[in-house]
Amino acid sequence: MAQATVLQNLYAELNKYKNNQEYDRALKIVNKILQEDNTDTTAFHCKIVCLIKEDKFDQALTTINKAKDLSSGLHFEKAYCQYRLNRTKEALTTLRSVDKPDTRVKELLSQVLYRLEQYEECYNLYRDIIKSTEDDFEEERQTNLSAVVSSLQLWDKKDVENPELDETSYEICYNNACFFIGKEDWKNAEMKLRKAEIYCKKSFEDESDVTEEEIEEELGIIRVQLAYVLQKQGRKDEAVKLNNQVTKNKPSDMAVMAVLSNNIITLNKDQNVFDSKKRMKTAKADGLKHKLTAAQQRCISLNEGLLHMYTNQSSQCHNLAQKLMKEYPDIDTPVLIEAAQYVKDKDTTKAIEVLKAYEQSHQSRSLVSIKMVIAQIYLSQGHVYDACDTLKTMGDLQYKPGVPSSASMSTLMRANTTLQIQMGNPQQAAAMLEELRKSNPKDPRILAELISAYSQFDQAKAQKISADLPPVADIVQGIDVETLEASFSSLGPKYIKKALKSDAQPSPGPAGDMIIQKSKSKKKKKGKLPKNLDAEIDPERWLPRRERSYYRGKKKDKRRDIGKGTQGASGPAGDIDNSKLATGGGSGSEASSPRPGQPTSPPGAAQPAAQGPRQQKPVQANKKKKKKGGGKW
Repeated sequence: MAQATVLQNLYAELNKYKNNQEYDRALKIVNKILQEDNTDTTAFHCKIVCLIKEDKFDQALTTINKAKDLSSGLHFEKAYCQYRLNRTKEALTTLRSVDKPDTRVKELLSQVLYRLEQYEECYNLYRDIIKSTEDDFEEERQTNLSAVVSSLQLWDKKDVENPELDETSYEICYNNACFFIGKEDWKNAEMKLRKAEIYCKKSFEDESDVTEEEIEEELGIIRVQLAYVLQKQGRKDEAVKLNNQVTKNKPSDMAVMAVLSNNIITLNKDQNVFDSKKRMKTAKADGLKHKLTAAQQRCISLNEGLLHMYTNQSSQCHNLAQKLMKEYPDIDTPVLIEAAQYVKDKDTTKAIEVLKAYEQSHQSRSLVSIKMVIAQIYLSQGHVYDACDTLKTMGDLQYKPGVPSSASMSTLMRANTTLQIQMGNPQQAAAMLEELRKSNPKDPRILAELISAYSQFDQAKAQKISADLPPVADIVQGIDVETLEASFSSLGPKYIKKALKSDAQPSPGPAGDMIIQKSKSKKKKKGKLPKNLDAEIDPERWLPRRERSYYRGKKKDKRRDIGKGTQGASGPAGDIDNSKLATGGGSGSEASSPRPGQPTSPPGAAQPAAQGPRQQKPVQANKKKKKKGGGKW
């Protein structure tokens, strides 16, 4: 009777602590109850709940495993502890052992399946839960369902229908954006993410205890995803700006920082490699294994291999590529990274050898990318026949144009149409322009080129298509006439000046073009005939002038030799060999040997420069002394 009273008082105190959420005090009371009665299953259950509430999952799981007699019905608590300790597969085994699972077991099972990326079973389970339950957690279940649908589309590439859940929260709006990302519908994804950002800010307006830092923390994942969508649309500057904004706020979520760092690395590519190396450490930090999906972890690892290649870390690149080939045998990227590193090392033979070995060991798969890379390496080395032999092994694909996207195909077709028209094949050009017109029916340039092509062989067709051209009013809409005239007035005089300078005359060409033609050269004046020449009867008029009997040759201008050469020279300046004076070359030269009585230079010494006649003073044998006196000159 006394024990019952004690237990009753302890349970009353336990209930008080439970209502106040003072689980540490409640745990002490539970231990006292178990000391009084170690077979009390209710008290044991309360102890496990208190440990879970205190986040002591490891201690709770150990306690459950030790007291098997008391924990026979605690499958949910055991699985929850395993789930929180990232023992996800153990949690799955525990939950599947329950014969008649209730709602909470099903919901925990769906969470476990989601973490194990078994999205299809998870999706079916959530739909069953939503149909069979009605409580206050309906919105949370809708949010989880939207996350599962998005993951099916995004990671499993399953073409699922949009459930079109009511976007009552920013979480559902964000998940719907991920669904459109999986479909590569970037416009709708961007719209949903911007809407989610607005909803997120509004949801915290009425909560005065939430700080600005906490709101920015919640907005971080939305903005990182939005930056990715902008990056996929080619709006790199906007993506960089948004990523920098999130980086500045320093989110505490490791998964957000890992994805952010990886996306910045992809924006850097082969630039800012030191910044990329620092961010790669963040993306590969410990503790991310259970926070990122397998696809995200694989993407980060592949980017790490590329970063090793860009930073010339050859051995690290090869080692990581070999490791990734074992971890991901179903993708070709690791072997392509290894081959690219060999090419960078200027060992193309080894690169081809690695690719061919990989091709032989994966014959059950279509290895188009591998064959194309082998052919490309052969071409880069000038081995055209080897490249052709490689392409011939691709079966029907060897006849397929290797164009990566429809935009590239459109550009090539436009260039081809221009070439066909220049080569005189308007029919082929018109056929290609008709294909281009299907994708861009209102493009005036395509219409104009099509009309031009048809006008060369089908005037009626050209006339019919010309009716589809937009009116002139639409074409000139938005054009500033004054600015256009000003630009022409500034350019006009320059072109006129050039035309006048070149003595050219414009002549009208086809399609209103002005072709500049050179003016005709002026007629040469006729030379004067000899006075005594009778042109009518001169029998030598057809002979060259030098062969005619009356040719006297050109008169020699004697004045040409005056002043040419040095003073006292009898011939022109060109007849004097100055090299002989300077170097002593030639026999009989006075400069080749010193005069008697003059000192000789030592061997190897520089010779003084020879003086010209004007600088040489005449030797006076008997120089008269100047008389003193004031005589004038």
